[in-house]
Amino acid sequence: MAMVVVGGQTKGVGKTSVAAGLIAALAERRWTAFKISLARSGEEYAGVEVSEEKDAGQTTDTARFLTAGAARAFWVRARREDLAEAMARIRPQIEAAENVLIESNSVVGLLRPDVYLSVIDPAVEDFKLSARELLERADAVLVQEGSLRNIVVEGTTVLAMRPPVYVTAEVAEFVRERLREV
Repeated sequence: MAMVVVGGQTKGVGKTSVAAGLIAALAERRWTAFKISLARSGEEYAGVEVSEEKDAGQTTDTARFLTAGAARAFWVRARREDLAEAMARIRPQIEAAENVLIESNSVVGLLRPDVYLSVIDPAVEDFKLSARELLERADAVLVQEGSLRNIVVEGTTVLAMRPPVYVTAEVAEFVRERLREV
């Protein structure tokens, strides 16, 4: 089983678009996809909530995963302090999956993904602490093509996104090649 994690600096930079694009570009992998949402300021989750998306016709991020071709899609909601419990709750789905794609930064502290991609937008000021701390662990940083010159992450590959095509042939081949090495 291969595991890919897509994280990013903050909301709205394209993490879900990259995740869905990878699911579509590497459809032969029959992905089980997870979106992990940790409570932000003002949000409150009661413990750990896990729901499986069944309807690709919805407007949720997990429905986008199904539309892209995921075999299954789950939305996991928890407080930061409950992340380990959340991961324990979804372990059966992870172990049953052919391949796993997770949209989250924080899981990188608990798992060793085969590929970790970080989505960055230099035009956005907000940069989550979890994303900043994990940036050096990224196998590649994905940035909108016009912003490439502004991004240097020593020792990390920087790849272009071309919205609305977030996963270019180059990005797909990078991930495919990394997964061949596993």
